[in-house]
Amino acid sequence: MRKLMALDWIALILLIVGGLNWLLVGLFSFDLVMAIFGDMSMLSRIVYDLVGLGAIYIALMSPKLMKK
Repeated sequence: MRKLMALDWIALILLIVGGLNWLLVGLFSFDLVMAIFGDMSMLSRIVYDLVGLGAIYIALMSPKLMKK
């Protein structure tokens, strides 16, 4: 497995944040991003975009991250 670079860690953290937010939405109908930044404000849209980009990055890089 190759060593994780800074961008890998950032993408993983964003993916975890997004996953936890969706857990809160699913269990309690509570959107933490919306509660912090406002309903579809510029900042909340940026957070959603970054989480989505992080997920795409991890999806594309996962084969490389798993190689020995």
